[in-house]
Amino acid sequence: MIRTFDRLSLPLLRGLPAELAHSLAIRSLALLPLPPACADDARLAVRAFGLDFPNPVGMAAGFDKNAEAGAALLRLGFGFAEVGTVTPKPQPGNPRPRLFRLPADGAIINRMGFNNDGAARVLQRLSARPAQGIIGVNIGANKDAPDRIADYVSLIRTFAPVARYFTVNISSPNTPDLRRLQQSALLDELLARVIEARDQLGTTPVLLKIAPDLTLAELDDITRVARSRRIDGMVISNTTIARSPALRDRHASEEGGLSGRPLSDLANRTLAETFVRVEGAFPLIGVGGINCGVCALTRIRCGASLVQLYSALVYRGLGLVGDIKRHLVNKLAQSGTALSDIVGVDAAALTAEPWPQL
Repeated sequence: MIRTFDRLSLPLLRGLPAELAHSLAIRSLALLPLPPACADDARLAVRAFGLDFPNPVGMAAGFDKNAEAGAALLRLGFGFAEVGTVTPKPQPGNPRPRLFRLPADGAIINRMGFNNDGAARVLQRLSARPAQGIIGVNIGANKDAPDRIADYVSLIRTFAPVARYFTVNISSPNTPDLRRLQQSALLDELLARVIEARDQLGTTPVLLKIAPDLTLAELDDITRVARSRRIDGMVISNTTIARSPALRDRHASEEGGLSGRPLSDLANRTLAETFVRVEGAFPLIGVGGINCGVCALTRIRCGASLVQLYSALVYRGLGLVGDIKRHLVNKLAQSGTALSDIVGVDAAALTAEPWPQL
């Protein structure tokens, strides 16, 4: 069924403006009468953040911004889905056009600006259609918020009854000065207040999503603060503002965050650097440029317990999820190892190599 959907939908969606195609894809998934997902091979099961994932392949934040299709994504075979980014108040985002395909590079550039329906509407959707599976909520601050940290705290309190985990997004390049929250003093205050709010309401895991555009000194500070505040995990990484002269598509000079295939090596390296600094204190999710089973396995060997997709689905379709899972099962069967045995096995060696050029 998924292959048929891809064969029929991908040519149509590629012929439409990128943001219109995205909206149509969300509506289609929300309306399709999908059967429950087939059971995953037991070798793909992952225990992380105190949660049991049926497989390690998740949908990244940014696709289902308003929690309209989370349950459908789980039925399509994802091991988990992350909705959002959600802000306390509804937000229109940046002016259009703000989403650009770079097919020659297998990439996407976006400057969406946290466009979403706001916390109240998203909460209503998640409460009305609870999914049988793991749906995380990616949270961010409103562009005009006088106290951005207070926005994150309010979202923890709002979504604690329905979120299986939270991702604190301080790394989008499309909200002015948001990445300042990655600075150690501000990050320490943010995580202290967020964890305090979480602890008052329960034990929902709190993850931190960072940018790939960090110096190693900045990464040292971030991981030190994250460990001292005892967060539950990190997501590595968001989109990049860097641009390689090797990019070929006519949209390569557009402002915004670049995702997709060109980000892969940088995301691998940032993940490996984070893995060696975390020293097993908490698990990591790898995201950015994963477009095949080999890429997913590489990301796991660089330190990811779980991986997330988004941009590659634009070019490869939803069948990619099954392709990745089959590749992982085959490699595990051939080696006779468990998924947990290979997490981070290549991380230290990778950190000794020259820094990747985007």
